[in-house]
Amino acid sequence: MADGLRGFRDVQRLAYECAQAIAARLRPGVTERQAARAARRWLVERGVRDWFHLPFAWFGDRTAFAGFKLPTQFFPTNRRLEPGMPFILDMAPVLDGCTSDIGYSGCLGPNPLHDRLTADLREHRDLVLRGVRERRPLRTIYEDVDRLMARQGYENRHRAYPFGVIAHRVDRVRQRRFNPHIAGFGTQSLRGLAKDAVRGHRDGWSPLWSPHKFSDHPPTPGLWAVEPHLGFRGVGVKFEELLVVTETDAYWLDDELPHVRRWEGSAA
Repeated sequence: MADGLRGFRDVQRLAYECAQAIAARLRPGVTERQAARAARRWLVERGVRDWFHLPFAWFGDRTAFAGFKLPTQFFPTNRRLEPGMPFILDMAPVLDGCTSDIGYSGCLGPNPLHDRLTADLREHRDLVLRGVRERRPLRTIYEDVDRLMARQGYENRHRAYPFGVIAHRVDRVRQRRFNPHIAGFGTQSLRGLAKDAVRGHRDGWSPLWSPHKFSDHPPTPGLWAVEPHLGFRGVGVKFEELLVVTETDAYWLDDELPHVRRWEGSAA
């Protein structure tokens, strides 16, 4: 692996390690806010001082963004976890200037519907990579994901995110002594995304991968945090991980991730 990417892989693995550790501690009665605070504390104890965004946690039908209309509804609430209830942990720490953004889906006990959605996510990971390698426009790949979800019988829930994004670019963040955040997002990371947006607007590309016209361009080289999000009958499931796009190729930064191991184990 190129030295320039090693730090991104390491912080992505750290974030997934955190998600697995917090998931293992979840019990009935734990709230979203408690889970999100525990994830933040876990990462801070391991050296994280900056964020693309602070940890989120969603339980029950909130994993499918049921009724979400306002940005404030994404923030953790006092929703309590119950047996059989799905959950998603989403966190984006920055470590040594390298950014990650991950999504971890789980369930507190058996839930066959959750298992089915999780298995069906695998096809989306393959579809996204294939589309990028074929240099299809980002907007077209987004529509391909939509069509696959419809064939599977699911709803597109990443459309509920701001601008309906399925992915966004990440980059190195300048390290500072103080790293404030606004509305849960690190100011340094937001500044970098804004600069990309200005430069991209001038050059005909966008750092946001969305269903809108501004994403109607071929894949732009860089690191993209990709998060296809399925929803069905109050259950939401997603993964989020970094995709490396070069001038001529694309590949997932790391295949040693929980959802990939889960799929490979079920196929064995």
